[in-house]
Amino acid sequence: MSSLDVTAPTAAPKTAATRTPGTGFVTAADGAQIFYKDWGSGQPIVFSHGWPLSADDWDAQMMFFANQGYRVIAHDRRGHGRSSQTWGGNEMDTYADDLFALVETLGLRDAIHVGHSTGGGEVVHYLGRHGTSRAAKAVLISAVPPVMVKKESNPEGTPIEAFDGYRAALLADRAQLYRDIPTGPFYGFNRPGAKVSQGLIEKWWLQGMMGSVKAGYDCIKAFSETDFTDDLKSIDIPVLVMHSEDDQIVPYADSGPKAAALLPKGVLKTYKDLPHGMPSTHAEIINADLMAFLQG
Repeated sequence: MSSLDVTAPTAAPKTAATRTPGTGFVTAADGAQIFYKDWGSGQPIVFSHGWPLSADDWDAQMMFFANQGYRVIAHDRRGHGRSSQTWGGNEMDTYADDLFALVETLGLRDAIHVGHSTGGGEVVHYLGRHGTSRAAKAVLISAVPPVMVKKESNPEGTPIEAFDGYRAALLADRAQLYRDIPTGPFYGFNRPGAKVSQGLIEKWWLQGMMGSVKAGYDCIKAFSETDFTDDLKSIDIPVLVMHSEDDQIVPYADSGPKAAALLPKGVLKTYKDLPHGMPSTHAEIINADLMAFLQG
């Protein structure tokens, strides 16, 4: 699909003269306000975060790449962080359209899109739905595509009961769930010998609690049940897929290798012992591999 096939309303792009780097809000098609950070100058890298976090989850990448001569941009998905807490629109079509509004409003060209976990699904669906005319490359880190949930066409997937459990725990005690996830599987802190960062745990909790309980609940369905197969097949730019075999959130065998195989220009980078949240726990490794791909 080319970008001319888009039917969703678009926001008017800002000119270079009116752009104010730093932070701001983009108005989505339904009027929702999408918060973003915009730092540095050079080729733009656009970061899409995971559930239920915010643009702040990309601190280590934003600082590194801005200092390497890139323009770095990260937004809070609707219902997350500082963006509008809408009742509806917490699904992949709208997430992709919100990202489109960000790209159009900021007038981005030759952009590199980097998505972690749910953000990887957002990036894939944005490129599949709105085309690649404004994009140069993409990177999927510990990402949810092609599809997470177990079904007839995806027998190796995660049973729906696992996601139902997340939903029940979120409604019962969201604050405790948002402690349990980073304390355990997200950063691999439940592994023997793991070096636990209490600061990362608290940062994860704070980001999650800034968002809407409704968006957090709805997004579980969005990241687990959306099938990105057709999107992956349609993306005609180079895409790096980074995934660890020890990912306890998005199982490696049902994600990374399958996504890379579906991408026309996909390259798979496999890690052995890194956790799902490896952009934060192992930023020096992830940043170096990202840089090698961007400059390759």
